[in-house]
Amino acid sequence: MHTLSLTGEFVHPATESAFLEHQLARTRALLGFTLLFCTFFYLCFFVTDVAALGMDTALAATFPARLLVALTAGSCAWLAYRRPLSVRTTWLAATVAETVALASFMHIAVQRPQEFHWHAMSLAIMLVVIYLYIPNRLSHAIVLAGTATGVFLGLVLRLTAMSFADILTMGLLLVLVNTFGALAARRYNHVSREEFRLQTDLKEVAERDHLTGCYNRRYLHQHLLGLELSRARRFGRPLTVVLCDIDNFKLINDNFGHTKGDEVIKAFADLLAGATRDQVDTVVRYGGEEFLLILPETDLAGGEHLAERLREAFAADRLLLGDNAFGLRTTASFGVACFDFANSQVSYNLPDLISAADKLMYEAKRSGRNRVESMELK
Repeated sequence: MHTLSLTGEFVHPATESAFLEHQLARTRALLGFTLLFCTFFYLCFFVTDVAALGMDTALAATFPARLLVALTAGSCAWLAYRRPLSVRTTWLAATVAETVALASFMHIAVQRPQEFHWHAMSLAIMLVVIYLYIPNRLSHAIVLAGTATGVFLGLVLRLTAMSFADILTMGLLLVLVNTFGALAARRYNHVSREEFRLQTDLKEVAERDHLTGCYNRRYLHQHLLGLELSRARRFGRPLTVVLCDIDNFKLINDNFGHTKGDEVIKAFADLLAGATRDQVDTVVRYGGEEFLLILPETDLAGGEHLAERLREAFAADRLLLGDNAFGLRTTASFGVACFDFANSQVSYNLPDLISAADKLMYEAKRSGRNRVESMELK
């Protein structure tokens, strides 16, 4: 999932998309700043056109190109700062600004053919900016920079009388700039994605139970309680919680060992996760062998139906413990509590629902285990 490609990007598309979305605000800010900075210096270098060509010729021959760069880069910078650009649109803005700047640079170089040695230095600086400071896909940067280098060397061959040794030296230096620019950009891609991977892993450890992959109790108290309660109140919809506990789990551990106990817990968690709605319902490991299900927009009947399906499926699993001399089976007891938040006359919160479900679950235990007890708060 976290494997990196030759360009330093994540191979897994979903992981790369998550990284790009995570970085988007920073990417837009960097794009806007760099384009404005480059626009300022691009216009400042008009004084060199005047020095080389004279004011009248410079105004006619090079100023329109510099103005086009300023307008294009300035517009893209404004969009980056002021509009919620998507990742692809940000890349498009970067590519358009780079393409216009490189094309205008070639036009200006043609207008001042006696100074191609200085133009080569300017192009080298532009290539560094393209690789390292204007955020874009590395593959796009390589294509743009490589094409610009080829076009520039073609103009050198056509418009100048440089010696072969000078042209060869210029070409090798530009290839060197492209090579180290691409390697540096790849290194930056690699480092930034490794940082993201580490942050993601740390967040996963902080939020998830290591055995089951379910959310842990800390995440429940820090995030879910307030989030689910505010959502239920805002939309005035029913909210159901299910608290469930594996029956006779201590006997399973004592007779089969803790490794088998972990297998039972993991299998139960997988059953819960598979039966609930992805990105809607939430499964929390509430205690050792105790799990909490939070079911938004689910009434009492829906919660009861789900709990019964889970109870039957877990009790029907004969593979986990097999036919054993202890007569132990995998069963669980369930407590289901619901409140319809469309009722504005009574105020309950999520801890109230969890407390009610907890009492119902222990009532199911006292009534013989492998049962579902439920109620709707009024």
